[in-house]
Amino acid sequence: MIRIVIAEDQRLLLGALGSLLNLEDDMKVVGQANDGGEAIRLVQELKPDVCIMDIEMPGKNGLEAAEELKKTDCKVIILTTFARSGYFQRAVKAGVRGYLLKDSPSEELANSIRNVMAGKRIYAPELMDDLYSEENPLTEREMEVLELVADGRNTKEIASKLSLTTGTVRNYISTILDKLQVTNRIEAITHSKEKGWFK
Repeated sequence: MIRIVIAEDQRLLLGALGSLLNLEDDMKVVGQANDGGEAIRLVQELKPDVCIMDIEMPGKNGLEAAEELKKTDCKVIILTTFARSGYFQRAVKAGVRGYLLKDSPSEELANSIRNVMAGKRIYAPELMDDLYSEENPLTEREMEVLELVADGRNTKEIASKLSLTTGTVRNYISTILDKLQVTNRIEAITHSKEKGWFK
């Protein structure tokens, strides 16, 4: 039997989640908390297998509670409405085993709990996309200039190749460095290669 504590400050949702999970043959909700502090106390007292945690709760929020529970055997699954990559990254650092969104179907939650118990990590696909698909801030023309820089061309050669003045090429390079928040051409090339932006 998988023993579960739920931490959620919306009482209606807390009750509904508890009822849903108790319908599963292999799950039992042993405790319900309205904030992060209470969740920590219940986990320490009841030693559940899993704690399902909302993020935005009064007092201690779900991420702070997850950070404190990192040292316990309890597996934390974040269940939230917020698909924010900053929250997600902090949750991953806190060692949470799952990060799901509240608009997921209810059977997905039960399956995720089983998968987490089997040693897997379950993260909402939208968050994985955010984590890896950072948008390229450069325009097509700026990428053309950067690719020529990467080929070892100097300002004059780039100007000639793209039918621009050397002053315009310098402006493009300056804009590229600004947009990528780097200090020189080498860093701009390295950064763009790491992000997979070169064709």
